[in-house]
Amino acid sequence: MFTLNCKGRLLVAANPLVMGIINITPDSFYAGSRYEAINDMLRHASQMIKDGADILDIGGQSTRPGSQLLSAEEEMKRVIPAIEAIHAQYPESFISVDTFYSKVAIAAVAAGAEMVNDISSGEMDAHMLSTVAGLGVPYICMHMKGNPQSMQEQAVYEDVVKEVLDYFIAKTEACKKAGIHDLIIDPGFGFGKTIQHNFQLLKSLAVFKILEKPILIGLSRKSTVYKTLNITAEHALNGTTVLNTIALQNGASLLRVHDVKEAKEAVQLFGEYKKA
Repeated sequence: MFTLNCKGRLLVAANPLVMGIINITPDSFYAGSRYEAINDMLRHASQMIKDGADILDIGGQSTRPGSQLLSAEEEMKRVIPAIEAIHAQYPESFISVDTFYSKVAIAAVAAGAEMVNDISSGEMDAHMLSTVAGLGVPYICMHMKGNPQSMQEQAVYEDVVKEVLDYFIAKTEACKKAGIHDLIIDPGFGFGKTIQHNFQLLKSLAVFKILEKPILIGLSRKSTVYKTLNITAEHALNGTTVLNTIALQNGASLLRVHDVKEAKEAVQLFGEYKKA
């Protein structure tokens, strides 16, 4: 499907990839992804690797709607020791840092990360695109209206699919001009979008193939799943798997998830279905 150059190491994706979420936070929306102690985090990372995670995504602050904004310095205190620990214990693993701060991206790559996952696509830090280009790592570029503190107040679109596509047409060009070679796009489910918007984007996901970039999907245990089913995030694994499967059918290249084993099973079954 595609290849990513991660600081000279190639990540070859013959099949859709699975990215495991590890939050070094006390306040992420899903309690099962929160780790404050390094040893607990390492045990979880180890299990994700055993379950087949292709990438581990390390984040230091919650970006759920209305979350509290941390400084770059505070975020670094959380993520850098975690990245160093994972890189030391599992040097063959591919690590992504979930940040919108260029300072954190620089420190994270120095610590062992090989990919930058930015929910703001450079909108929250004017130096991010040039920084990523200089680091020479793949960049995950997400669509979000506003910031996590205000985004749900801005969830208004005439045509959400067209507006998000237009955004990525411009953003992919900006990334190319900055010198970023490996770009992944993320429609940003739940980031400045209603549940209806999220389903519209999921249904029209194949439209984004015209960008000729890998498409990352982040629907894991989100409110689109649990509010629709009238359950909690803790009980949203089955619903997540259903939506991930639909995403795979519609062209998703990467699944960003809390539950690696189940996502890998979805990818494997989808692969067999395609070959039949």
